[in-house]
Amino acid sequence: MATVYDFDVKNLDGSDASLDDYKGKVLLIVNVASKCGFTPQYRGLEALYQKYKDQGFEILAFPCNQFGAQEPGDPEEIANFCTTKYDVTFPMFEKVDVNGSGAHPLYKWIKGQKAGFALTRAIKWNFTKFLVDREGKVAARFGPQETPASIDKHIAGLL
Repeated sequence: MATVYDFDVKNLDGSDASLDDYKGKVLLIVNVASKCGFTPQYRGLEALYQKYKDQGFEILAFPCNQFGAQEPGDPEEIANFCTTKYDVTFPMFEKVDVNGSGAHPLYKWIKGQKAGFALTRAIKWNFTKFLVDREGKVAARFGPQETPASIDKHIAGLL
């Protein structure tokens, strides 16, 4: 069976990255957008990251423009927005599609591991969160309406 560590991605700057580099850590994988009603969740995500990063926790953010064209920026604009508006320090990766035939392989796999609301596999909106345990398996899926603070206990439980 595959794990999250089997996937290669690209950093926001376009350089290659391997999720194998995060082996043994608890991960929160999130599709993000800069012009979304849920964008203020960046603040809560950063708070979680600061709280748990020294305990083996990482947030992996993947900008996505599939929902209402709410992430139209190029990599430089995305990075600038996230660092100046929300002081984001967790890893940001390339803009990806999360649904459809062009979905990134990571998202094709991760959606198959945990169904969403009403057992759907498709991601419904920005800021859908997948919590991954230290073995690289998806432990939980949270919808956009579930704030970072509301999932804190789930992260703590895996750490």
